[in-house]
Amino acid sequence: MLTGKRILLIIGGGIAAYKSLELIRRLAERDVAVKVILTRAGAQFVTPLSLASLSRSKVHDDLFSLTDEAEMGHIELSRAADLLVVAPATADLMAKMAHGQANDLATTALLATDKPVLIVPAMNVRMWNHPATQRNLATLKGDGVLICGPEEGPMACGEFGPGRMSEVADIMAAVEAYFSERTQDRKLAGKRVLVTAGPTHEPIDPVRYIGNRSSGKQGYAVAAAAAALGGETVLISGPVALAPPDGVKLVKVETAQEMLAAVEAALPVDIAVFAAAVADWRVEGTQAQKITKVASGAAPHLALVENPDILKHVAAMTAGRPQLVVGFAAETENVLANAKAKLARKGCDMIIANDVSPASGVMGGEENRVQVVTAQGVDSWPDMPKRAVAARLMALLAAKLGDKP
Repeated sequence: MLTGKRILLIIGGGIAAYKSLELIRRLAERDVAVKVILTRAGAQFVTPLSLASLSRSKVHDDLFSLTDEAEMGHIELSRAADLLVVAPATADLMAKMAHGQANDLATTALLATDKPVLIVPAMNVRMWNHPATQRNLATLKGDGVLICGPEEGPMACGEFGPGRMSEVADIMAAVEAYFSERTQDRKLAGKRVLVTAGPTHEPIDPVRYIGNRSSGKQGYAVAAAAAALGGETVLISGPVALAPPDGVKLVKVETAQEMLAAVEAALPVDIAVFAAAVADWRVEGTQAQKITKVASGAAPHLALVENPDILKHVAAMTAGRPQLVVGFAAETENVLANAKAKLARKGCDMIIANDVSPASGVMGGEENRVQVVTAQGVDSWPDMPKRAVAARLMALLAAKLGDKP
């Protein structure tokens, strides 16, 4: 998909600029031709020599270069690429882009381009949350600029929150998704897709709950991939710390019972992908007040009852059943055997099995390795970013849907 593509990478100033080196390396591995514009601030964090060595191309940094500008270099750079990527995109760069300023080579190239632009924001959490930055973000989105991130996490400044630059795997996935949308037909146009994601929280009392470690990243990526293929997509999400994908209708729920109700309300659909990690049990008789610790230290008795099996319920529907019902099997041992058993037990059309044991790094991580289990057999996929897994899965489902009478 990326072989032969041309990307102009614009590197802003910020400690996250070091990720640009790895991004260039990963792009080069995919036979992408990368040219680099390094801002004056970016040069405080990465060197032209490092960038030139990895990109195997001259690094551009001077708007008034006599050699480059004799050939109208800022226009040639901005229009010879298939995609412009700004990483990191600082608050300053975003502000200049939003207001059409062009006082250096980077901003001049961005203003002169007729090609799509993907920005990867990175800044202090207070800068990100500032109304001015959010106004600029809204303007850029309205102009059609693509956004990757930012993520929530620890900052170099010691603060924590949204503003951390996306990891290279996520940036690569965003680049792949952009080119995927343009190399594939919108095969799901006119189709409805339902995706569940994240955990459910089953309350014990107003303070405590039963839950799991699901981040929701894979389910959110599936919803984004479905929308990218033109599907009218509903994402039913448990509690997660993720921004909803563009072009997706988000329905937030907390418990398994709420998720079931939201799923039933979203039907009928053509494809249903159940990526949520729904709690198997809930507490019988949730307490209205916080359970206090007694002097004896005796633990309270919690009676558990089984939650509704949403995947099995939808797969067994006789009227209004989706044409394709897909479940996920997150296992820590006997992954394939458990997935095959789940396929038979649930009555769905496909199970996406993955190993979520602590050593795998999948739970909450950026990459995944899955096995696609159907009645016809097993297809094992290599390690790849969760967004790439999602894009491949939705392409597979779109093809299967097209084969159905």
